Amino acid sequence: MQVVGITTQQEVSVVTKERPFKINEIIVIEDDYQKNQLGEVFETMSYNRYIPLNINGGLIDSNVLNSLSQLGYKVGEETMHLAKIRLLEEAEYPICTGAKVRKPRFEEVKNLFIKCEKDAGLLLGEIKSTEDMEDSMEDDLKDTLCIYNKESITKQRGVPFIFDIKKMQQYPHIGIFGGSGSGKSFGSRVILEEIMKLNIPTVVLDPHFEMDFSNKCPDLEEKYLTDFTNKFTIYQIGVDVGVKFEDLNKNELKKLLTASGNITDSMSNVIDNIYKKRDTYMTFLKRLEYLAEGQRLGSEKKIYEKMNTSEEVYEKKKYSDIQKLFLEYNIKCPPASVSGVIWRLTRLYNEGIFSKDIQPIENSIKEGKLIVIQGDMRLIQVFSTYLLNKLYHKRRDYKDAKYKEVENSEFFPPFIIVTDEAHNFAPKGYDSPSKSIIKEIAQEGRKYGVFLILATQRPTLLDETVTAQLNTKFVFRTVRASDIGTIKEETDINADEAKRLPYLRSGDTFVSSAIIGRTIPVRIRMAKSTSPHTENPFDELNVFIEGSKNKIFDIIKTRFPIKEIELDDILITLERNDVNMNIKQLESELDRLVDDKKLTKGENMWGYFYDIVDK
Repeated sequence: MQVVGITTQQEVSVVTKERPFKINEIIVIEDDYQKNQLGEVFETMSYNRYIPLNINGGLIDSNVLNSLSQLGYKVGEETMHLAKIRLLEEAEYPICTGAKVRKPRFEEVKNLFIKCEKDAGLLLGEIKSTEDMEDSMEDDLKDTLCIYNKESITKQRGVPFIFDIKKMQQYPHIGIFGGSGSGKSFGSRVILEEIMKLNIPTVVLDPHFEMDFSNKCPDLEEKYLTDFTNKFTIYQIGVDVGVKFEDLNKNELKKLLTASGNITDSMSNVIDNIYKKRDTYMTFLKRLEYLAEGQRLGSEKKIYEKMNTSEEVYEKKKYSDIQKLFLEYNIKCPPASVSGVIWRLTRLYNEGIFSKDIQPIENSIKEGKLIVIQGDMRLIQVFSTYLLNKLYHKRRDYKDAKYKEVENSEFFPPFIIVTDEAHNFAPKGYDSPSKSIIKEIAQEGRKYGVFLILATQRPTLLDETVTAQLNTKFVFRTVRASDIGTIKEETDINADEAKRLPYLRSGDTFVSSAIIGRTIPVRIRMAKSTSPHTENPFDELNVFIEGSKNKIFDIIKTRFPIKEIELDDILITLERNDVNMNIKQLESELDRLVDDKKLTKGENMWGYFYDIVDK
């Protein structure tokens, strides 16, 4: 391998007859006038006698052709492999034409790729185009993971990609970008598995109900697997965790109510007037309902009449309270707005959100576990606002107390917040319930040890302030031009790498990180656990249909042959076995069994009949 053509201090062209170059491959240039230079392949082509050397232009020009001839290459007669190389660091002088080029030994590039010990970081995958360094690599870095390639599992050959998570203290927050089917969710799962390995407390907002790590990957050998059973917990909003109503302030209550529908300024005014500090759900609702009943009666006189005609002491007290509320708030609080607040409040209550608190989450954080919060997007958006505020300020209060040397301050650990569909939690251009706390953590969380990992298919729709704070970005396959534009603005991905984004294989990613100092192409490793949603929906449909047919066949197989006049009796038999259908449905099922060659269908003078094949 040799340098050819005109060179600069930043780029050179290289040629060889030995083998093709790989994109992103690292090479060593041995220049006689300065120290060895490391470079990365960013463009490569191969030519033979049947391909004109000027077919593409750009890579091959007259200077390169002259160099090839002078260096002894038989231009037009033999296969040549050419590459453009970008130096990783600017050279002092332009590289000499004719300088020898070779593959690096692992120790020469170790500092480029390995930023921390394997057990101290996140082992996320294999750095692409580093397979040639396998022989010179240290033994403890070999055979650490498996890669999924073209429908087969292969063991690691290249340099492992180990993310130094401790450096997030200087360069906080991670963004994971990629379109549908790009491997974004798969990459998120691998990152979470590695976080669990290090026992770092983590809160995962899971609107897709997929972050369950109970099931081990059946395709991996036992030595590559890890049991995560005791390292994570799953909580469902309204079932396992919720909001302690007494801890809410007016603003938090308003944000919660938006989960049931937008609240108007008039509704906000109702809450400002009716809500009292330390209210319980029942005391607040009772006050609202009493005011609503007074407004339905319509006047102080009618309320007074109700109070006087009531025989029960309780009833008299009730209408006395209604009268007081009516006189104080009727003008301030329109009836429609009062009813709107009641409807939104009771809807949340019926979903169980006020029946629990966040104590289980706090306990799990102190145990160093990964906590998965599940619920539909609407509930998670609003619940996360309350939850993240509480957790973040608990950590912040502890750090502030420690700084002020306050004695007996209760320790609250640092933690990571992870969410998919991040553009719904911190959207660009409009407010959402959780946007303010996400922005605050993005800007201030580093000082207190609170970090974000935000995944989204649409980085363009993510708030720009938040995007700018993501110092590490995993960029998977992305097709939309607007999203690619955003990624180019927010990372050091160059134009050539950006062109490749729409064509990346699922599971391939560019890692652009201030921690690493450059963009690295990575193939994400196989996950050690599987999502509960991995079954192909069409396979699921076939299993259901097959199971339905087999169930009916097993119930009635002793009754064959079955005549047309016996179908009513067959329906009764099926009903006794919890299968309900009518005559037409039964005939359809029997005809499907005929199509599957399990039954035959014949006709005689009494009508048609069904019988088992080869009975």
